[in-house]
Amino acid sequence: MVKKYKIKKEAKEVTLQNYIEKLFERSQESKIYKKFQLTGLEIASILEDEKHKALYIKLAKQMKEDVLLELAKNIAEKKDIKNKGAYFMKVLYAGKNNSRRKNTLSIK
Repeated sequence: MVKKYKIKKEAKEVTLQNYIEKLFERSQESKIYKKFQLTGLEIASILEDEKHKALYIKLAKQMKEDVLLELAKNIAEKKDIKNKGAYFMKVLYAGKNNSRRKNTLSIK
């Protein structure tokens, strides 16, 4: 005995254009798996520097996250800074060079 199955035709046909649009939508979703990734993205949004979010994720992985977030929030509060990302890096590495003496910033 052979069973007959009815195949439902979907209302929306899958075309190449629909497939590309679906892939684009999925690529825009953020995929965060670790805490340092979230911290890096938070720093990028605080500093309004989404272009360099990979850099901030790397920094969050290598350094203490709470220190980085505190520094980013302090810089974001200052209104006279035009490029907050560049100023953040300048202050971070100036503090890192002085931390050898003062032990304020440290690497994980």
